[in-house]
Amino acid sequence: MVHIRKTPLEVLDDIYNLAYWMTGTEERTTDLVNRTYVNIEHNASEADILKTFRECYVDTYGQQPSLHITEEEKPDNVSLLTSLSQKAADVKLSVLLSEISGLGHAQIAEILGRPIETIRQWLFWGRKFMAHDGQLKASA
Repeated sequence: MVHIRKTPLEVLDDIYNLAYWMTGTEERTTDLVNRTYVNIEHNASEADILKTFRECYVDTYGQQPSLHITEEEKPDNVSLLTSLSQKAADVKLSVLLSEISGLGHAQIAEILGRPIETIRQWLFWGRKFMAHDGQLKASA
């Protein structure tokens, strides 16, 4: 199978769609796309652009758990909430990379830095959650 190499400009539509699905607003989408493109090289590969997108997303939104827990209810183990929030964002991103960008399991595993079996499980459950809920609520 021949994989066609996309230039950073050709990946822009995919990045914008991913950012919109991940953030939900045009303002945040534009900000995330801009952050991504500021941090990539001129001749970056599609995988490198998507890795940079993920890093920018996690830096901006992934560290803020949005599980609707007030300060009074916040447990002592905040790192657990952060971990759950980041995992939910990665599950959602894996589904979007598959559905919007058309990437295969191995490519998604490379971008997210996870084993292929984990990606397969995330895709299975993530599609179910997104079909049922419309979005993964635990992500930003």
